[in-house]
Amino acid sequence: MADATYQTKVYRRNGGDELVVASGGKITFEGQTAVTQLTSITTGVTCNAMTGVITTVSQTVAAGAEAEFTVTNSQVAATDVVVACIKTHTSAGTFDVAVSAVAAGSFKLRLTNLDASVAGNNVLVINFLVLKATA
Repeated sequence: MADATYQTKVYRRNGGDELVVASGGKITFEGQTAVTQLTSITTGVTCNAMTGVITTVSQTVAAGAEAEFTVTNSQVAATDVVVACIKTHTSAGTFDVAVSAVAAGSFKLRLTNLDASVAGNNVLVINFLVLKATA
């Protein structure tokens, strides 16, 4: 898989344990998974990969309200860092997603409708990435 372009943009510094990604380089995770939430906006999902896409159920989250659900993921350790962002927003309202907790085997996502007067009324597509950490 390695080629000359790759080798000049992603490398270990001085053979050590630091991975460097130079300008124009990238890190790609294989094995991404996608799941769709069922039943309600608070229904948990199972997504056992380091990176994935979660499509929520068609939801209703009142203006200024929050909804939270658990993502069961066998790849996650309690010390890991999980990052999430909204990929696609077809809903009314103005949504933000945050990781509210990380535990061994799972993490929680909190959806907040930041709009003061408009309820959410459709699906959200959320990307996530698990970064392995030791502390």
